[in-house]
Amino acid sequence: MNNSQSDKKNCVNSKKLLIISRLSEKFVSCYCKFFKVYRKDNTPTAVKYVQGLIVCEKGKANMERMEEEIPDSEYRLYQHFISNSKWDYKGLISRLAYDASALFEENKLRTGKPTGYIIDESAHLKKGDKSVGVTNQYAGVAGKIDNCQVGVYASLVNATRATIINAKLFLPKSWTEDKQRCVKADIPKESRKFQTKPQLALSMVDEDIANGVKFDWIGGDGLYGHNFDLTSGLDDRELFFVLDVHKDERIYLQKPDIKIPPKKGTKGRTPFRPQPEGDCMRLDKYKDGLSESDWTKIKVRKTAKGWLKLKVHKVKVWVWNQEHEVLKQRTLIISKTIDKKSEVKYSFSNGELDEYSINDYAYFQAQRYWVERTFDDAKNELGLSDYQIRKWTGWYHHNSLVIMASLFLTREKISNEKELPLMSMRDARILMIVSMFGTPEQHEERIKQMAKRHKKRQQDIDRRFRYQEIEEILLKS
Repeated sequence: MNNSQSDKKNCVNSKKLLIISRLSEKFVSCYCKFFKVYRKDNTPTAVKYVQGLIVCEKGKANMERMEEEIPDSEYRLYQHFISNSKWDYKGLISRLAYDASALFEENKLRTGKPTGYIIDESAHLKKGDKSVGVTNQYAGVAGKIDNCQVGVYASLVNATRATIINAKLFLPKSWTEDKQRCVKADIPKESRKFQTKPQLALSMVDEDIANGVKFDWIGGDGLYGHNFDLTSGLDDRELFFVLDVHKDERIYLQKPDIKIPPKKGTKGRTPFRPQPEGDCMRLDKYKDGLSESDWTKIKVRKTAKGWLKLKVHKVKVWVWNQEHEVLKQRTLIISKTIDKKSEVKYSFSNGELDEYSINDYAYFQAQRYWVERTFDDAKNELGLSDYQIRKWTGWYHHNSLVIMASLFLTREKISNEKELPLMSMRDARILMIVSMFGTPEQHEERIKQMAKRHKKRQQDIDRRFRYQEIEEILLKS
């Protein structure tokens, strides 16, 4: 073996040791205190559980398979650790959120991009009626009403990187109104009060700010953008948001006067509730009335298929909330893709119209994509939905350890971004598995395979960008 080959192999070996030492160091120096219950330290079991999340394939990241895949594992030990042990999942999630924020602050300096705090829910399909919070409700993963649990999650996103930092289990009224059911599932008394998903989201915002989490704006889908209590709560906290809304939301283009309307005719009750004067319209109707000159063409970000190009429009509007009798000024952002499908997205922001450029607003609106990818990674690579747990504590224990595994692999992706810019969560996971249980030769072979695969991908990406450049030149000529 010549010197260059020897140096290369030593580099691979040191990389292997580096990944393993980081995993152990993080547990021991930062998180072990959260796994201690009286005199018992559950850190070794926590390490094995996270290793199981990483090693087991989708649909099989449960305790039975972990016992088969992880050396010196025991199913009953896992079961007690997840379902019955009283280790501090709240403290662990808070610390993970703080560490994720610090990581993304560093990434923000490198990318020059603002960091978003994105709220979204995710469903976990389940059988039976014993699992805590399970009921027939809308499951986005299935695209229909199904038997599932729903968690509300908060994630940080900066440029192309995102990671989950907080989670709350949504309890339907069929649970909060059934005391016996709550007792059997060990739901704490203070958590048995019904809370909507937006209410859970706002409580996470408060928790994470109190824990020192830093971000530049808050995003979320139409469920959260439509909710008056959430948006008003963010207004009261002076937190900037860009939240999606539904196409049937109604707006005023001019600030209306709010008056009690006069009584029409002699019959019926005399009006006593104030109403805005003037015409309002649905968002989709307003969009249909825009001319080509009202749109700005923007290149939002690079993708594997070339630039993401959007037509974007922003305008100052007013929104009337009938239930609370409150008029709010908002900036409306509408974007549509430049393709045959022409997908349209609507968002409201409490930022002033000229406080941010149209490019900025388009960036804020488009960043939810990465959070959706984060859910995919957490479910496909880290067993987010694969648990076999019935009780409240077990749900939170499992989710906190998935958040930990996700943060660890996200950190690995960011730290290797210069050398391996196309590294996916699956790439990082496979390298982690080989680092833990493989040989140096197997690790080196995996890196070679990944480098070869990434080279082909990069060639495809470069080709698509060249095609786009040619198309743009032809269109201008």
